[in-house]
Amino acid sequence: MKLSAPGNADKHGATLAARFAEGPHVAASATAEQRLRDWLAELEPQHVAAIDAALVHPLARTILAGIAEFSPYLFDLVRADPERLTRLLACDPDAHLASLIETARRAVMAAPDEAEVMRLLRRMKSEAALLIALCDIGGVWPVMRVTAALTDLAVSSVQAALQFLLRQEAARGRLVPPNPDAPEEGCGLIVLAMGKMGAGELNYSSDVDLIVFFDPEATTLADGIEPQPFFVRVTQGIARLLQQRTYDGYVFRVDLRLRPDPSSTQVAISRDAALSYYEREGRTWERAAMIKARACAGDLRAGEALLAEIAPFVWRKHLDFAALADVHDMKRQMQTYRGQTDVAVEGHNVKVGRGGIREIEFFAQTQQLIAGGRHPELRVRPTLVALDVLAASNWITTQARDELATAYEFLRRVEHRLQMIADEQTHALPDDKEAVERVAWFFGCESREAFARDLLRQLGIVQGHYEKLFEGDPTGTASLPAIDYGAGPDDPRLLQHLTTLGFKKPAAAAQTVRDWITGDYRVFRSEATRSAFIEFVPALIDGLAHAEEPDGAVVVFDQFLQALQRGGRLITLLSQNRDLVALVALVLGAAPRLGEMLARQPQLMDGLIDPRFFGAMPDKQELSARLAATVKDADSYEEFLDRLRLFGQESLFLIGTRILSGTVSAQQASTAFADVAEGIVHTVHGLVADRFAAQHGRIKGQETAIIAMGRLGSREMTASSDLDLILLYDFDGEHPDSDGPKSLQGAHYFARFTQRLISAFTTRTNYGVLYEIDMRLRPSGRAGPVASSIASFADYQAQEAWTWEHMALTRARVVSASPEFCARIEAVIRDVLTRQRDRLAIAHDVADMRRAIAQEKGETDHWDLKYAAGGTIDIDFIAQYLQLVHAHEKPEILDVSTLQVLENAARLGVLAQSEAEILRAAARLYHDLTQILRLCVSEGFKAETAGVDLQRVMARAGDAPDFSSLEARVKETQGEVRRVFTALLEGK
Repeated sequence: MKLSAPGNADKHGATLAARFAEGPHVAASATAEQRLRDWLAELEPQHVAAIDAALVHPLARTILAGIAEFSPYLFDLVRADPERLTRLLACDPDAHLASLIETARRAVMAAPDEAEVMRLLRRMKSEAALLIALCDIGGVWPVMRVTAALTDLAVSSVQAALQFLLRQEAARGRLVPPNPDAPEEGCGLIVLAMGKMGAGELNYSSDVDLIVFFDPEATTLADGIEPQPFFVRVTQGIARLLQQRTYDGYVFRVDLRLRPDPSSTQVAISRDAALSYYEREGRTWERAAMIKARACAGDLRAGEALLAEIAPFVWRKHLDFAALADVHDMKRQMQTYRGQTDVAVEGHNVKVGRGGIREIEFFAQTQQLIAGGRHPELRVRPTLVALDVLAASNWITTQARDELATAYEFLRRVEHRLQMIADEQTHALPDDKEAVERVAWFFGCESREAFARDLLRQLGIVQGHYEKLFEGDPTGTASLPAIDYGAGPDDPRLLQHLTTLGFKKPAAAAQTVRDWITGDYRVFRSEATRSAFIEFVPALIDGLAHAEEPDGAVVVFDQFLQALQRGGRLITLLSQNRDLVALVALVLGAAPRLGEMLARQPQLMDGLIDPRFFGAMPDKQELSARLAATVKDADSYEEFLDRLRLFGQESLFLIGTRILSGTVSAQQASTAFADVAEGIVHTVHGLVADRFAAQHGRIKGQETAIIAMGRLGSREMTASSDLDLILLYDFDGEHPDSDGPKSLQGAHYFARFTQRLISAFTTRTNYGVLYEIDMRLRPSGRAGPVASSIASFADYQAQEAWTWEHMALTRARVVSASPEFCARIEAVIRDVLTRQRDRLAIAHDVADMRRAIAQEKGETDHWDLKYAAGGTIDIDFIAQYLQLVHAHEKPEILDVSTLQVLENAARLGVLAQSEAEILRAAARLYHDLTQILRLCVSEGFKAETAGVDLQRVMARAGDAPDFSSLEARVKETQGEVRRVFTALLEGK
């Protein structure tokens, strides 16, 4: 497999179909060709003949078969318009794209209304999206030509939308443009393209990042028209024209959150306010973002002038300490502790994961920031051009440039294939090997292994260059004489050293360190421990300096030392594994709950040192083996319960630490939490059953099963999830008495057994409670018996259960039972869920239940991600509603996972692809943030009181540049989700 596409664009005169140079690997799939044949069989004869003429080129057929097999989104585009496909396969792609864009722009200028503009732009986007995908998949265009084509499409769309809106305003008399054919000239509105759009590097399913400014002193507004409300309305209009979902889809998702303080500012900001902000408060990441800023629409001359005024903020004249400190601060914020083991391919994020696209961009941008002030030639936007200029100027070697450029192009192609599958803004490989293998085939590899080998090699190369970036001490002060760390805040050399390391409050840090060395901490009552710690202090300070907020890290480490009862072993482990110090500082600063666990049980640190810790997440089989090894030597039931609790807490600590460090996705963490809980449930079930039988015997033909409901059932657990369980049983009704020394009969036997089971989870031992157990989802809830026979369960679900109980049943999953009993229960559940239902009645019940929850819990706090309007509950209810109303005719919609249900619903045509995309993206965002919040916050999250560490971790989890941008994204997402919920369930 080639690492970069060959590019066949130079075959001028040849049709697109004749230029294909590579394609997906479809030999492994028998269904691809069949899908293609089935579709062709549905077409009119003239369409079949035209397509067959293009398919004489072997790779053309391979590419279409690959699209049919691997990309529902592209295959929908193919099937929607066979004439369009024929036109594309016969075209010159460069000329056709240019003509397509120009034709659409002329048509938009003449359009009578917004509806027609939306239709024209969306049809242009659909045709261009298919054309660009064909050129990418077929190796006709190299990947950077692909990104340039996507950018041209986006820029033209923004310009056309703005021109139409300004023409409309001129027709209403609110704007007086000197040139009616170009109303944007001199209008005072400036649209900056940011990020990949600014650099001409858009990815296949990219948002467009825009910042909109206006100059109130230089507009063509009519007299009496206020600039701010006018330009805010126009900006909102641009976003609406481009991203509102219609029958024809959408053009581009618009992201306006890179503007200054987006959670509290309007979508269009005055030029003076912007300049004042950047001069006063502009942050490092905003400097880096402005490297790629480009005036793309509106008053282009004013845009260039504004960028020139912002330039001193971005490009500092002197290579001073502040600039270097900024770079280290940026690197710190990107660098969570990442371990030394191999990257796990499954679930890896090719954008922000180790060795990913962002590390290459950071490698180039930070060196541009450092030197661009004195070397204007470094002020370039595209990443590969920046690498070229850095190499030409001897800032990096030609080898570094060539290797990073190859890796960048490879990773961008992988990113495109991931996004082409469903037109989703995703960068993460699937979590399971089978799905990764399908991505590999779509990419053109023969196997997952071949793809993984190439991917890991490129990631490793990027990591190698990234880790060397500004390594060592950039100010040349690393060779200072030995420092007396106990000297305190009066020692100027110590203060200078701490300042050099990045501490902003060196005197406070120096005082704290002196307290460690001389103070009365319980953990240091052993002289050996104190001596070991004093020897470790220089490395500890260096490690804390690598935390995201060094001063805060010192404070939380001090609090941790004060809480520590016995720490000799922990101090030894940290001193021998010094790169863990920054990770421990992150844990202590962002997740006090985990810090308390570590203070109580320092042995939890052992798991962080295990070389397997930062590799692939352990699967269910491996976890079961570890759990069995943990409990096998227990001498008593009490010790067994203690060991179970220790295993559960250690697992929570290790998974939680991986979430904080950014080395595992929220979905992987959810699955891991569920696997741990499931293993413990199964183990407790077996042990309690054996102990109970030793006392009370067994009943003839007895079976017991534990059904997981809620988050355990859906495998969407967090660190604080309780266990929603139902216990079902069966026995021989002819022989209802147990055969033990203390015989019990029938239902009474299983009620006592269930109470014993609950006690095993909830009894507080030296190691706390295992899990809180919630059995309210059993038949009749609290009023019903704690255990139900399978017959009464089936009868209740068929005759008495409310709609909300059937909604809950969509997540039911048997987690501990014999295979035969499990199959019987699953058949009952499936029979209930696939019953025919009245769609309107179910919609009414679901909407009523949502309103009742809102009345009880409230829905106005946007940081209450579960209960907020447009939050997790809305998405869960949509997925449950879709299953209940469609499973009778389409049982394949059923799944315990909300994300999978939404994917199934879109594939089966019962949920619009655009709505599925909104809901799936929202579910992932909420899931990512909820995992963090459940780890770090015991009460409700309050943004105004949240610490800086937590805000940074949350921003990273939400892939936002800062917390304000994240907050704006959450609010916007909740609005979109509530709109979908209302349309589906309330018909509005």
